[in-house]
Amino acid sequence: MNLWHDIEPGVRDEINVIIETPRGSHNKYEIDKETGLIKLDRANYGSAPYPFDYGFVPKTYWEDGDALDVILLSTFPVHPGILVAARPIALMEMTDDGDPDSKIIAVPAKDRRWDDVQDVTDLRKHNLTEYKHFFETLKQLKATPAVVTVHGFKGANEAKDAFDHGIELYKKEFNK
Repeated sequence: MNLWHDIEPGVRDEINVIIETPRGSHNKYEIDKETGLIKLDRANYGSAPYPFDYGFVPKTYWEDGDALDVILLSTFPVHPGILVAARPIALMEMTDDGDPDSKIIAVPAKDRRWDDVQDVTDLRKHNLTEYKHFFETLKQLKATPAVVTVHGFKGANEAKDAFDHGIELYKKEFNK
């Protein structure tokens, strides 16, 4: 089974997320485009662990040539390869070396601890600053540092629009 191409993306209000990297990890895992399995991409360049679970929406595509990325705010870390039904609550707009690399921020649909979090305005400003800092410093110690810029955060509707756009780009890219 190919985790990118064989699983449905879900719907606007409840998207499917495949976890690649769990919260607290110092390793970056990602989908292997040939096999569809989760592989070790690298150890983080710096000392900061992932402050959230990180994954992608299956059957989506984005301007960076990968599936649409998702920051999953979960109560407990989720193992790589696990499928999570999630509610999109925000969109983090960013570029990685000039290429668009926006990320949906979502919460587990089946965890009542997150029921009150429906939109970006429900998140603490400090947490958003932390996510921004994580990405903007993640690749600074790389042999050739990448310039990552977080341009801001948008709401749940923009996240859902990005989900729809990612599905359209996938259909166009893979003729499906």
